[in-house]
Parts: sequence; structure tokens; C-alpha cells
Amino acid sequence: MKLFIDECLSSELVQRAIVRGHPDTSSVVYRGLAGTKDWNLVPILVAEDLTLVTRNAIDFQGRADAPGEKGLYKDVELHAGLICLTAPVMDLDTQIELFEVALDELDLLGHDLVNTCLEVMLDAEERIIVTRYELPKV
Repeated sequence: MKLFIDECLSSELVQRAIVRGHPDTSSVVYRGLAGTKDWNLVPILVAEDLTLVTRNAIDFQGRADAPGEKGLYKDVELHAGLICLTAPVMDLDTQIELFEVALDELDLLGHDLVNTCLEVMLDAEERIIVTRYELPKV
């Protein structure tokens, strides 16, 4: 699995992923794609079989009440997956905490997120909630 860290998250996540067994991890920033619009990233993600890690979940998955109905992955037939990290405040410590949970979940899933979104959310009560669903919905 090749993880691709969005520019809205810290590049420190790249090194954490590599240490955790994802040596092909890169980021929008490392690839010189900072400032690239999300819709222009989708063809790169699909062509290179990259699993995007982002905090801009709604851009790719659509609204929380109807994931997969809208969003940039709604018409993508085959993709390597999406990991969404969500919290009321997304400081570096929170990013690391949620990303580590996501990496733990990937270990349990056998690193397969094809056409799937893995969402790791810290709610207002500071509980971590992990959700996995098909994207786009079938």
C-alpha cells in the first residue's frame, strides 16, 4: 500500500508511515504538488495506485450524512482507498494520534482499502471513532 499524505496534514506523518512498514509513503509536498487542486490530484492517485490520507474528507467522500453520493471519488470506479482523519482541532499531536490509529487499523485489515474509506475521528468528547465504508457507495 502506497500512502500519500495530503498537504493539509503534517509531513511528519510520512516518516511515521515508513517506520510502520509503508516504505512507499510520500506526500503532496514531497512530490512538489503543493497547491494542486484536489480534483487534479484524483487522476494521479488513481494512476499511481495511491491511498490518500487527508483531513479534507468532505472533498473526496462527500457530506458526512451521505458519503459517496458527492465528492471527488463518487465517479471513480477503482481506487486504492482513502483515509480521513477528522477532529474539532487538528494540531500535530492529534494528527499523529489519529494516524497511528489508522495505521493500526491497516495492520488489522491486511493493508487493503480498495474502494474503501477508513475514517478515524476524534469526537467532541475526545473519543476516537473508526468507521470503514465503501466509496463510492454501490
